[in-house]
Amino acid sequence: MSREECVIPIHKPKTTELLFFLFCGIIISIPITIVTASLADSLLAGLDTFLAAVLSAAVFAPFIEEFSKIFPLYYRHGETQRSILHLAIMVGLGFAIVELLEYVFLLGTPVVYRLPGLFFHPSSTAIAAYGIATKRPLVFYLLAVSLHFANNFLAIVNPLPFSASIFIVGLTVWLAWRFYSKTAEKVIT
Repeated sequence: MSREECVIPIHKPKTTELLFFLFCGIIISIPITIVTASLADSLLAGLDTFLAAVLSAAVFAPFIEEFSKIFPLYYRHGETQRSILHLAIMVGLGFAIVELLEYVFLLGTPVVYRLPGLFFHPSSTAIAAYGIATKRPLVFYLLAVSLHFANNFLAIVNPLPFSASIFIVGLTVWLAWRFYSKTAEKVIT
């Protein structure tokens, strides 16, 4: 082996590491989201309340939340494509659990309305992580942001007698599964 080469062993996360990334979704992604969202929302001062809510939830939140969820996954070494998605799912799940608790206990939202987030956030994080795994992070980050935008927008401006955002949640879960099935135990180089 030359001086410029480095051998990094293939890494498969154990349960303790998966739990660590679950907590990363809580202790890293949530604070990044809260601080960044409050800074972004300060730009909306003086706007019509409805417009400010749409911009905050449907435009700012997707960019901020998808970045904050994927952030703990950068700078991983020796990961396989599949293991990076496993870690992403755990970060997204940690984020989703805190978001559910926040909406239910702080804002009084019925738990049934927040349950889809337990599927959406891990799936959208897995989609963005697929971009890391395949060396196309921007494309898949923007796909996750677009799905998040559509989900939040439809949750605010629902044209149907039932939650139209459930279609976006379903599409997001399906896409995450499709991308996951395309991954392998191949080291990301």
